[in-house]
This record gives sequence, structure tokens and C-alpha cells, in this order.
Amino acid sequence: MKTADFDFPLPPDRVAQEPARPRDAARLLVVDDPVVDAGVLDLPAHLAPGDLLVVNDTRVLPSRLRARRGEGTVEFTLHKLVSGNLWRAFAKPAKKLMAGDRLKVSDTLTLAVIDKTHGGEILVRLETGGVSVLDALKANGEVPLPPYIRRPDGARAEDAADYQTLFAERDGAVAASTASLHFTPRLLDAVKARGVGIATVTLHVGAGTFLPVKTDDVRDHVMHSEWGEINAETAARIAETRAAGGRIVAVGTTPLRVLETAAAPDGTVRPWQGDTDLFILPGYKFKTVDRLMTNFHLPKSTLFMLVCAFAGTERMKAAYAHAVARGYRFFSYGDATLLTRAG
Repeated sequence: MKTADFDFPLPPDRVAQEPARPRDAARLLVVDDPVVDAGVLDLPAHLAPGDLLVVNDTRVLPSRLRARRGEGTVEFTLHKLVSGNLWRAFAKPAKKLMAGDRLKVSDTLTLAVIDKTHGGEILVRLETGGVSVLDALKANGEVPLPPYIRRPDGARAEDAADYQTLFAERDGAVAASTASLHFTPRLLDAVKARGVGIATVTLHVGAGTFLPVKTDDVRDHVMHSEWGEINAETAARIAETRAAGGRIVAVGTTPLRVLETAAAPDGTVRPWQGDTDLFILPGYKFKTVDRLMTNFHLPKSTLFMLVCAFAGTERMKAAYAHAVARGYRFFSYGDATLLTRAG
């Protein structure tokens, strides 16, 4: 299975640099036979009473830090908490960094390099002078926008709100669950009025979600692990929905991945907590998720591979070609799709 199999042409001007305003004004491509051009506000009409939407309640941290090294600057993106003040991070440039280096972010925050791995990760300790890590990040960090959202001077003030979902409650992510960015109170009210339930899981999305697949064979790509949790209430609601004949609709690839990680072969989901590095490729047998609402993804990305696994590769390539031709907006601040599981 080659990485090139998941390529597709995408004009640069299709990459959204700003979200739709209001959020629920984005478009929605319902990938069916045939595809249906709709709007996000039409979502309830494409769901059925008794369905259950599962959303990710992670909150994005201001985890991009600019530290001084001599006359230069090193940009760190924290992507996974190890313990206490110890984080795994990506750094740019990282070539000259060595264990023992200490780089100053501000008078109240210093980054101490503990280790440097062969995979390009940096293990850093945040020295905050007694201030909590969260307070130190809020005072010194910025929203870690994806590299395809161009902000030459850094994230704008409005990005702090734009890149956070309505469901964000638990601090820990460095990337948003972007399908949920489309939700507003009025859309949520309309979903509930349709008789559709809402349940939450947590997956603290890491910066590894932005890493390109550099291997020729996709099966040689290594996924970074991310921490997730499914509580007892959500597990019970999934069981009740399935027993009543309702569908499980993941809002985003992150709740899909945590649900599929935790699900038993028969689709049963029990309370779960831990790390997942689940890499979903065509041929994967889905166990519990029936439908998926997700944004448009990068060519040759692990996320495009996931949607191809879910709905079929040729079907998704045709849907994306339709979206490009019709002017849909792509990626984190772009439009959405609603997919039905193939088979």
C-alpha cells in the first residue's frame, strides 16, 4: 500500500485561512450515492432520532513557545505530557539542540532539554519558578495552528477562540478536533431537537497529527501515541444506542480513533483510559462507529487514509474531486463532510 495511492490534486487557494463566520455557516458534503451539497446547519436532517453524536471534549493548550538561543530563536511545540513539568516536543530548528541546553522563553519560563530522540522529538522540562504549567503556557504560549494556516507573525488574537471547540473542557491537546469547530449553540439545539444524543470522549490530540507520511509504504509510518479516555456514562450511552438500533456518529477522526481503540471485536465499548497509536488504513474492520463527520484532509495524510478506510478509497477520491470543483474549503478552518461506513 503506497503513500502515493492517497494523493490528489488540490489548488493552494482551497486551503482555508479563516473559519466560516458564524461557524455553522460552513458547507457540508454528504458523501452518499450521489453526493449531496449541503450546509452544516443541515446536519440534523441527515441524522435520525436515536442516533448518538460522540464528540471530543479536549481543550487546546497554548503550547507553541518561542525560546531564545543566543541571537536566534527556537520554536517548540509541546505535544505530549510525560509527567509533571516534563513534555515531549518538536523543535525548529532542532539540529544543534543537545541534552543539557537551557533556553529562555521569558523571565518566568525556561525550557531545559533533557533528551533528544532519533525520531526528532525533544524531551523538555518546563522550569516555571513555582507557577503552574498551565499558567506558564497561558502567559507565554500561543495557539499551535497547523502549518498550512499561514500566520507569518504568529497566531492572531482571534485564533485563540477560533481554534477551540464548543465542547472543549479538558486541557491537554495541541490540535483541535476540527469537525467540532463547526458547532454552535443553535446547531447543538437543532441536533437535540431532532432526537439525537450527544456524548463525549477525550483524546488529547498531539502535534504528530500534522506530521507528513515520509515512507513510500504507508505501513512503515509510525504514529505518535495520544492519551484518551472514555467514561462510564459514555460507554453506557453507546451500548443503549446500539441496542435500540441507533447509529454511532463520530464527530471527527479523534473520537473515532479512541472509540475504535477501546471497542471489543463485537463493537462493545467499555470505560477505557490510556494511550493510542491506532493507525487506520484501508482494510481495517470498524467495530463501533457507523458514521463520521470530519473536515477535508491533506493529500497523502494519515487522516485521508482513515477516511478512505471508512468510506472507500475511490468513493473518497471522487468526493474530494467534487469538493475541489465546487469550491469547498479544506483542512482545519474549512468545510465538513458526513460519511457513511462502507460495507
